[in-house]
Amino acid sequence: MSSENERQGGGAEGAGPEQLALIRETVRKAKVPKAKPRTWRGAALAKELPVARVVVNKGVLHLDQFFDYAVPEELDADAQPGVRVRVRFGAGSRNVRDGRREGGGLIDGFLVERRAESDYSGPLAALAGVVSPERVLSAEMLSLARAVADRYAGSLADVLQLAVPPRNARAESKPSPEPPPPPAPPEPGTWERYQQGPAFLRALGTGGAPRAVWTALPGPHWAAEIARAVGATLASGRGALVVVPDGRSAGRVDAALTALLGEGRHALLTAESGPERRYRQWLAVRRGAVRAVVGTRAAMFAPVENVGLVVVWEDGDSSHSDDNAPFPHVREVLKLRATHDKCGFLLGSTSCTVEAAQLVESGWASPLVADRTVVRAAAPLVRTVGDGELARDEAARAARLPSLAWKAVREGLKSGPVLVQVPRRGYAPRLACARCRTPARCRKCAGPLEAPDERELTCAWCGTAESDWHCAECGSNRLRAQIVGARRTAEELGRAFPAVPVRTSGRDHILDSVPGQPALVVSTPGAEPVAEGGYAAALLLDGWAMLSRPDIRAGEEALRRWISASSLVRGQEEGGTVVVVAEPTLRPVQALVRWDPVGHALRELAERAELNFPPVSRMAEAIGRPEAVAAFLKAAQLPPEAQVLGPVPLPVPDPGRPRRPGDPPVGERWERALVRVPPGSGAALAAALKAAQASRLARGGGDPVRLRIDPPDIG
Repeated sequence: MSSENERQGGGAEGAGPEQLALIRETVRKAKVPKAKPRTWRGAALAKELPVARVVVNKGVLHLDQFFDYAVPEELDADAQPGVRVRVRFGAGSRNVRDGRREGGGLIDGFLVERRAESDYSGPLAALAGVVSPERVLSAEMLSLARAVADRYAGSLADVLQLAVPPRNARAESKPSPEPPPPPAPPEPGTWERYQQGPAFLRALGTGGAPRAVWTALPGPHWAAEIARAVGATLASGRGALVVVPDGRSAGRVDAALTALLGEGRHALLTAESGPERRYRQWLAVRRGAVRAVVGTRAAMFAPVENVGLVVVWEDGDSSHSDDNAPFPHVREVLKLRATHDKCGFLLGSTSCTVEAAQLVESGWASPLVADRTVVRAAAPLVRTVGDGELARDEAARAARLPSLAWKAVREGLKSGPVLVQVPRRGYAPRLACARCRTPARCRKCAGPLEAPDERELTCAWCGTAESDWHCAECGSNRLRAQIVGARRTAEELGRAFPAVPVRTSGRDHILDSVPGQPALVVSTPGAEPVAEGGYAAALLLDGWAMLSRPDIRAGEEALRRWISASSLVRGQEEGGTVVVVAEPTLRPVQALVRWDPVGHALRELAERAELNFPPVSRMAEAIGRPEAVAAFLKAAQLPPEAQVLGPVPLPVPDPGRPRRPGDPPVGERWERALVRVPPGSGAALAAALKAAQASRLARGGGDPVRLRIDPPDIG
């Protein structure tokens, strides 16, 4: 049943015809064929191409290969490459009857090829059934999935689980509409604000494949600009794919495409669509009825026919990194598609990640930016407030808002809504000493203390009440909110401006838009609603809390969040003002004041090059129990230039603390090791780690070790 050509580079010549002759001879001598579904015992084989090569839905690495099955004559017409099939798996070589392998459990899979003979010399099991004659897996998608699996040291089956949505019979039974003719090339529109914007559209419209890193100007025009790039690609007779971080962004691009091209020319693939509608849209793309796709993370594998452009918006957003094995990132998958399909590539954001800067520095992509005079006119005026001013203003220090911020709010409310960005939701999630800022910890379990709804202190982990707290460092008994939540901030502002409505937007309730009337909008990062006509002003509070995270990306992420919120504010010519409460001398704050995300990313890239950190180097992490990680690293045949960092212990989860995906089990001590290689050795590192993990799983012993290539959080 197994195909050995993946490991041996081909099968023994002559074995195939002999094996097939044995099967046919057994069928001739059999009694009346029963041809029962799922067994096909005694059934005749297909006369042509009687071997089906199948990838089974088994995501374990040591089974990451194709398996060969015999094709019964009754399934010959439906068993075509790309269809979903059901097969029996795990019967073992002992369960052979009359030259046919039998038994085993039923499992799903995809038929990838029909062959005249098999490379496997043993008896073959028959296909149990064809789930649907719909060809959902194309050769191009199979090639992309294989490349992604190799890139991230994962299995092909796991990638296909991400690439092909679950079947919906009702959606599959409905025909897709006929594809519309190519539209006329769109006018450049607001792309004229960029130095190479019109040339980029012309290249797409004439069948070219330009690659660009686009630093979008602040304001609401980015969705319409993406729509014009898609329209230019469709005008050339090719398809386009746009991946955005969330459903709100997808809705804006969807509306922009509808306004530009009309109905029926693109598909929207998001989780909010529901399984039936989403699968129906996906099938329309697979059948070639729709040539343009807009969607969230899973849409990176959308089977767009003759793709001419792939677009990723806000590649720094954590939503673009998949939480399921092998943890691919949208940016990297679309880079693979651009390379394999020789199509255009557009990475857009109002900010700039270090990875985006590296694409430009390496020459893989070209910069697509606006002139500095245009940037200054479109961006709001940014003013800073540091800890020094807060310390001098005692009243403002107690309320977290200095006089400059209050003035900006008062002036902004005269002409429109004001946005207030708070790093955390809720009331007062974390408390610290008012004198030295040492975090307030529980004396029983060292968990963080909190005061929900301004009641008594309690531990967030064990729930123990704390009635007589004193700082262990300085002895003070005064507390301050280390990061005041959005709800507490909304209450403070509501008392200060009683005649102004206050709205909140966060994880529990995210607003998509707000009217252009005076109001206070308190939001957590990433949940900021769009205001009609833009916000008159914005306050970025507790900037030090975002910058002090123990992560190499803290400065880059803080700047991205700030620029994303500030981009919703009116430009300087319209009086838009942004006040950021953070130390003015810090590099991300200065980059925000100058509105220079590209310069900040280039400086970060230079520093990482000196330290040999990603993305200059390639890195992988191995997480598990100490003895399991040590044994895994010892067995792995790493490249000679590989450098192992650690292992280091991970924090032990407490029973009362919420457990995130990938965290160690409660009460267990796990370790993490990082493996780093220089540029050009990433493929060798992934292959070595995959081989070691496959060997470990094949032996079936030892504790699990979780692998991840290019982890988003390396500390």
